[in-house]
Amino acid sequence: MALCVTDTAQALACRGGKGAANLKLVSIFMTFFTSVIGVTLPVFLARLFHGKPVYDKTILIIKCFAAGVILSTSLVHVLPDAFNALSDCQVSSRHPWKDFPFSGLITLIGVLTALLVDLTATSHMESHGHADHSQNRNKDYTPVTGTCEELETVSKKTGTGDIIEEEELVKLKQRLVSQVLEIGIIFHSVIIGVTMGMSQNQCTIRPLVAALSFHQIFEGMGLGGCIAQAGFCFGTTAYMSFMFSVTTPMGIVLGMIVFSVTGYDDTSPNALILEGLLGSLSSGILIYMALVDLIALDFFHNKLMSGQPFLKKASFLALVLGSTSMSILALWA
Repeated sequence: MALCVTDTAQALACRGGKGAANLKLVSIFMTFFTSVIGVTLPVFLARLFHGKPVYDKTILIIKCFAAGVILSTSLVHVLPDAFNALSDCQVSSRHPWKDFPFSGLITLIGVLTALLVDLTATSHMESHGHADHSQNRNKDYTPVTGTCEELETVSKKTGTGDIIEEEELVKLKQRLVSQVLEIGIIFHSVIIGVTMGMSQNQCTIRPLVAALSFHQIFEGMGLGGCIAQAGFCFGTTAYMSFMFSVTTPMGIVLGMIVFSVTGYDDTSPNALILEGLLGSLSSGILIYMALVDLIALDFFHNKLMSGQPFLKKASFLALVLGSTSMSILALWA
């Protein structure tokens, strides 16, 4: 059985309602400001350089950097925190938490859930795309007769239509990836915000404010790169950027409200179990999104990568740099 050994004096010195509330108010403005910068910077650069040769390559490198950030966030920050919460002596001494590694199981469930959502949405998108294409073919079909030159002209036009359809499907896939990625990031951001909002530990909140600010910038760059590449209209782009920017601050406010109404103790066994389960689920979703919908999609299915060794090396370097940057933040939070 695990033994609970704590430094009571240090724990009491770190806990303070007024000081923690002030830090949380600062974190609300800091996370909102840094989130806006992170998510709008790639979108602004994309609109500024749209149509120029460097545009697609720049967006690709930004996405690879952000994929490293998201992967590191899930494996170095979220998953270890969830594991620690479920390994706490107050939890690990109970049944069934001491009998099975639930953090790994829930992470697996998060991965499979993200895969199911991705498969369902992709199948729905492709079925509608093929249906619309078939209707257009049947509607526009007329028996073709004429000289060889006329038939060759019709064949070239039909080939061009197929290329346009393929490009549209790629664009739809990019939009789907952006939307699913935002759902995963928002879910993760709400968990972080609520956890911080309910915490009364100044020693935990203080370094978390700075680390979370950098985290929002890097994660926002990843989402902003996906949004820019997907080519959404201005209204959708603004809405997705706004939702990402306000999610973490709203989570902090929600956590503060929950604590003030219920006096919820963030160190209680039930709070630790909830934090561990939600963190594990969030980690699984982020791992899937980073590996499948960002890294694998860009490195193995992006036409820009083929035949351009320098771009591959630059993209991999950006991936490593993003992973390293986010991993270093684990020294403080």
